[in-house]
Amino acid sequence: MTHPTVAGRGPAPCWNTCGDASSCTYTLVVCLRAVMDPTGLDNRQRPLTQHRDEESSTVDVSVSVLDAHKRQAGGLNGLQWAAIVLGGFALALLIYGSLVTSHEAAHGGHEHAPSLWSVIPFVGLLLSIAILPLLPATEHWWESNQSRLMVALCFSAVTLAYYLLSYGAGKVAGVLEHAILAEYIPFIVLLFSLYVISGGICLKGDLAAHPSTNTAFLAVGALIASFVGTTGASMLLIRPLLQTNSERKHVRHTVIFFIFLVSNIGGCLLPIGDPPLFLGYLKGVSFLWTLGLWMEWAVMCAVLLVVYFAWDSYAYRSEEAKDIARDETRRVKLSLRGKVNLLWLLGVVLCVALIKPGEEFLGLGFKPFPFMRELCMLGLTGLSLKLTRKQIRRDNRFNYHAILEVAALFIGIFICMQAPIEILRASGASLEPLLSSPMRFYWATGVLSSFLDNAPTYVVFFETASSMTPVGAAGTVTLAGGGLILENLLIAISLGAVFMGAMTYIGNGPNFMVKSIAEQSGVRMPSFFGYMIYSCGILIPLFLIVTFIFLR
Repeated sequence: MTHPTVAGRGPAPCWNTCGDASSCTYTLVVCLRAVMDPTGLDNRQRPLTQHRDEESSTVDVSVSVLDAHKRQAGGLNGLQWAAIVLGGFALALLIYGSLVTSHEAAHGGHEHAPSLWSVIPFVGLLLSIAILPLLPATEHWWESNQSRLMVALCFSAVTLAYYLLSYGAGKVAGVLEHAILAEYIPFIVLLFSLYVISGGICLKGDLAAHPSTNTAFLAVGALIASFVGTTGASMLLIRPLLQTNSERKHVRHTVIFFIFLVSNIGGCLLPIGDPPLFLGYLKGVSFLWTLGLWMEWAVMCAVLLVVYFAWDSYAYRSEEAKDIARDETRRVKLSLRGKVNLLWLLGVVLCVALIKPGEEFLGLGFKPFPFMRELCMLGLTGLSLKLTRKQIRRDNRFNYHAILEVAALFIGIFICMQAPIEILRASGASLEPLLSSPMRFYWATGVLSSFLDNAPTYVVFFETASSMTPVGAAGTVTLAGGGLILENLLIAISLGAVFMGAMTYIGNGPNFMVKSIAEQSGVRMPSFFGYMIYSCGILIPLFLIVTFIFLR
């Protein structure tokens, strides 16, 4: 059986090749790969700069998939058998847990929280993200966004199977509605809009990669992150920063500090800055309330910038003389093109600030319909794509790989984390004695934000703190809906969610995107746990400083 290809464009259309079941299966796999991974099976992009001493290669998607198809037909390897056995064991444990839960619900007369077994898919997904890129047998396979989506959906299916067996189809529908409609779609549309619009702004140049230059990049990024979002600031600055450092060999630490400052901590001053603060705004927190966190923001940014400058100064002295000489001679002044996209970014900010479904819009007596905010943001994204010259995005080396990686993984994360989130919510009353101070709220929110994604974790602790706030208490924040929350607890929750989202690659959406873009440009980023070595060693001492200065 042959599968025709079109020269330079991969496989022929599906309808031309589907002659039998095997052919259709093959073609479906090819089409899925083409959609989720337009750059080929291994996603190796041409380096962002022209100064990397690496060769770029073009991979024929159809040939790669056919080879994989043939290898698969030859039988399963040991790793695949191990995955099947572990998956079957995990499913058996979940079925057992679902039977126990169903039995308790039948005798208790009300719906119980999910059992602890239900967190297995979530833990499995996190371990897959951490381990699969490190194993020689799966390292190449994992680079495909289609592979990531496959893993995420498999773990999601196990989670949904647990809910189906434990509570019935109605509960599954509720879980999907909450995970996809209420959380995932607003989350990914906001990130997508900021990613695409900022991708049309080309800040291009090659400055001398001195420690002071890199520190200035990070400082500017931390300053603007609250006003254009951590995603917008990350996408705007990461490419020129990598271009500036293209002649240097020691670049990894610069990207890591970029994730700390620009992709996370810098975004704590406005709801547009970081997704958890955006959800707090939807819960009724004033749009400008977060500006009161400026002192904590300033302390964290200042200390991190000083640490980075010292680190980069040492790394700069370790560079080879020929690389330094090339960096000093190859200079291009910074130039900004695609300025019209700054207007569309402002439009996204206004969408977030002004359009709240179910609440009156600008006093006009009109209430926005569901997803009106997301449709408006997508409309602005469409305007950006239509009105920005294509050459600008080509010069930016813009592609959708990084946002597709986030979309593929986070759809699984949002579904699988429903069980642990429900367990946390059901444990709210028992958590109150443990969360008796702002310090404890800060660390509880932060630690869980590192692994559960900081946006939904913020909501859980926000609701817990709100339920603990007595009517008439002093030092409270009045929410738009009339509710109350103690201000010191709200400060702790906000700081914990935003700051500690930098602890892992999955703590905040932009983290993965920055990592992906850096790897496409030739920077070898640390693994999931390797990154945590940096974050634990650098950030935890600073979090302790914040605790003892601001949250005692």
